[in-house]
Amino acid sequence: MQLDVNNAFLHGDLVEKVYMRQPQGYEQEDSSLVCKLNKALYGLKQAPREWYSKLANGLKELGFAATKSDIAVFTREMNQLKTYVLVYVDNIIVTGECDNSIREVISQLNSMFALKDLGDLHYFLGIQATKTKSGGLVFTQQKYIEEVMKKAGMVGCTACHTPLPSTTKISALGGSNFHDPSLYRSVIGSLQYLTITRPEISFSVNKLAQFVQSPMNSHWKMVKCVLRYLNGTAHHGLHLKKDPALNTAMKITAYSDSDWAGDPDDRKSTSGYCVFLGSNLVS
Repeated sequence: MQLDVNNAFLHGDLVEKVYMRQPQGYEQEDSSLVCKLNKALYGLKQAPREWYSKLANGLKELGFAATKSDIAVFTREMNQLKTYVLVYVDNIIVTGECDNSIREVISQLNSMFALKDLGDLHYFLGIQATKTKSGGLVFTQQKYIEEVMKKAGMVGCTACHTPLPSTTKISALGGSNFHDPSLYRSVIGSLQYLTITRPEISFSVNKLAQFVQSPMNSHWKMVKCVLRYLNGTAHHGLHLKKDPALNTAMKITAYSDSDWAGDPDDRKSTSGYCVFLGSNLVS
């Protein structure tokens, strides 16, 4: 389930002493007087920290604890049932092993903060989530790809079948400089975010990201090749599904590969890996 907190930063309690000028419409006769803030306001540098502290303390009261690997992920195990809460500023995802537990957590959070219940997870930070009939989830970034295409001026471009040819050797030498380095860096940054649901472009994006300091026209030509591939496969995504066999559901399998001295400039090797939890790609 997906939630949105109304006016999230206004919930934070200020620990430090912060004063502000008298707001318009509430001035007193003495203009030298100032207001001491008890609660956070939008625009304060303390506001995000105080909001997180308020939410984290509220979740701790409900029995949740932040994970060591990510302080934005909270977990709780109660009556042998696990519930998870993922937080990004004022966007919250609640999931778990029991619908009743999820509803209970949402109700408890709603009593602490003003929440907007957005129902089933469908769109989160540029990632679209679609439930399958078998109970799995498909994550895509189709809308995000369209925005990247507009940024790069590649709307309606011809699709191609692969991100980059496997035999391509990319060099930092022997070419003319690209006329708009900031565009190159911006598109590469967008492509790095796309690797969340499109791991098959990770190798290509990693190679092209090595030239953001001084991109050449040959590098931009290869970026356009990756964009053409994405244009033809915008509906592709990452499929997470249940494993029918219980004994394989939590099995971790890893694969790795590397070339030897494959970089034409400094003869460095490149290695890659993928890790599966059951049949689901997780890293």
